[in-house]
Amino acid sequence: MSNTLTYVIPQLLAQGLMALREEAITARLVNRAYEPLAGQKGSSIDVPIPSAITARAVTAAVTMPANVDSSPTRVVITLDQWWEAPFQMSDKDLLEAAGGIMPMQASEAIKALANKMDAYLLGFYLKVPNYSGVAGTTPFVSTVAEYTDARLRLNKTLAPMTDRRVLLNPEAEANALKLALFSQADQRGDQGGVINGQIGRKLGADWFMNQNIPVHAGGSAGGTTTLSATMTVGQAILSIGACTPTDGTFAVGDTLKVGTGSTAVYFTVKTAATATASVAAVTVDVNAVSTASAGAAIEHPKGSQAINLMFHRDAFAFATRPLESSSQGLGNIISSAIDPVTGLTLRLEVSRQYKQTTFSYDILAGAQLIRPELACRILG
Repeated sequence: MSNTLTYVIPQLLAQGLMALREEAITARLVNRAYEPLAGQKGSSIDVPIPSAITARAVTAAVTMPANVDSSPTRVVITLDQWWEAPFQMSDKDLLEAAGGIMPMQASEAIKALANKMDAYLLGFYLKVPNYSGVAGTTPFVSTVAEYTDARLRLNKTLAPMTDRRVLLNPEAEANALKLALFSQADQRGDQGGVINGQIGRKLGADWFMNQNIPVHAGGSAGGTTTLSATMTVGQAILSIGACTPTDGTFAVGDTLKVGTGSTAVYFTVKTAATATASVAAVTVDVNAVSTASAGAAIEHPKGSQAINLMFHRDAFAFATRPLESSSQGLGNIISSAIDPVTGLTLRLEVSRQYKQTTFSYDILAGAQLIRPELACRILG
């Protein structure tokens, strides 16, 4: 049996990686520059974030002017996501695998890992403050206004013009493909919309459909309220007045837009809160640069909302590393491979116990939202 299993392992790994390549949409689109070394669960990677530098005039003098201190920060990516997808195979299944036929259970195991990884990455939307569109309304019904508003947010936060991506759920993509700008060759500049049914690269971004786009359960307070006290730089608690309903809620991950127009400031709710007598104190992720006066309008998208995303690649960082090698023994066979297209590392472990063969795919990964300002929700 051991010789047969050894022959089957490369087949299952190779075909499994093909399945990962088809499903791991989000992992292909974010920053993957931090994963060259082997690691184990709990390992961490420090991602440096440089501080801004202000240019100054040069004045000739006898003495050198004082140096300017810089205060770079760092974000830690912890490899704390270790996922497994086990299944059993009969001897008949083993023979089919040896013949190059991908067993259905093996394919399902790979899809489970890919979907888990995708959902994990998309879950970082909870800390993305910027948004465009209307909660509960699928975007792109007649225009691309939701996209241009999201693009404006990225432009104002100085996101690089390259490596921008848009992820849409099937409903939003269906609306977008109905627009002449994306479907008619004379307007889009190619026949991709007609022949392939894909948006591709348009309007300065690469567009993708993703069935795993999350749906956020927003709070019930809002939609437009006011700031009841002045907001200062670095403030973590917003005093919100005139809430409707008076016992309305603010859920973790909700977005709050304070002010209007080009001076608007965006926050995410950090701790769930409930309005009392039309007033609420809401803890938010700190904004280190902005202020607002009492009476400023606050917009709170409430209720169920799809979280389509526009982001620059460097908004998110993702790392998957080869698991540390394990000694083979006790009848187990362990093998791993790195997909040359996506760089995802997959390990397959096979064990035999009491006339049963158990197969287990596993993957080690970690991710972090590095620069929230380089991403924007497109509500639906």
